[in-house]
Amino acid sequence: MNTRITEMLGIKYPIICGGMLWLCKPELCAAISNAGGLGNLTAGNYDSGEEFQAAVRRTKELTDKPFGVNISLLPSFRITEQTYDDYFRICCEEKVAAIEVSGSFATKYLDMVKEAGVKIFHKVGAVRHAVKIEKLGYDGVFAAGFEEGGHPLSDDVTTMVLVPRMVESVKIPVIATGGIADGRGLAAALCLGAEGIMMASRFINTSECQVHQNIKDELIKRQENDTTLIGKSFNLQGRALKNQLTSMILEKEAAGESLQEVFPLMTGQRVKQAWHNGDVESAAFMVGQSIGLIKDIPTCDELLTGMVRDAEEILRHQLERF
Repeated sequence: MNTRITEMLGIKYPIICGGMLWLCKPELCAAISNAGGLGNLTAGNYDSGEEFQAAVRRTKELTDKPFGVNISLLPSFRITEQTYDDYFRICCEEKVAAIEVSGSFATKYLDMVKEAGVKIFHKVGAVRHAVKIEKLGYDGVFAAGFEEGGHPLSDDVTTMVLVPRMVESVKIPVIATGGIADGRGLAAALCLGAEGIMMASRFINTSECQVHQNIKDELIKRQENDTTLIGKSFNLQGRALKNQLTSMILEKEAAGESLQEVFPLMTGQRVKQAWHNGDVESAAFMVGQSIGLIKDIPTCDELLTGMVRDAEEILRHQLERF
């Protein structure tokens, strides 16, 4: 399955893992790359450049295939500007295949990244932002639909509409993300004009993802309507799994409590603990509506191979019909 993205990144399948704080570490990253996709090492897992560089080199020990790095430029109480500088510098020194940026534009780093030959993409939820990053010189854009976990743009445009609008508006490759978890989603994205897909929530339920079994079992039980939007009153919209904690957050927002009062419930440290202790009610798990499509816990190789097989069969069947 060849697209502009597989050619650009040197990968077998046009399937990319998105950034996931505390989860996208060397083992999962390498497993996805070894399976033919583009694995993701999330820089925000590491508090210093030294820790991050060690993780990059550990990933290289586990795979000789290309992999990418997520760098979120959203406001952080934990990561300093110097650490962001280190993240980008190390990506360039280590020659990772690609950088996925979210949040603010990476204008400060573009020349350095280009000179190093590293491809750089930005995840956005609006056509106007895609046009902007093309002008800035990014290599591609992730079209992030409203269905995605994490922090969808408050424009609230779905993947089905956003992808073709971006494809007709920019010349750089468009990768679809949000609501995709199987071969049907891959086939649909390609039909909409995308050059590939990015998934995150689906990779939680793989055998290589280091998450407590309770969490994986819970995602299998949940349906597409089992997420909710928190943080809207603070202009920090986030899609998370419905549970006791998110209900509490929404109650506090409705009561007009401040970000300072609510933030202790939203902190990533809660999520970090819960991923590993298996408490499904005590943290804001940032997952997308695609959880309704998650029914099992395959290996990364089984997941990607099956998705591509199913997508090719769907596309072939549609051609035969006409």
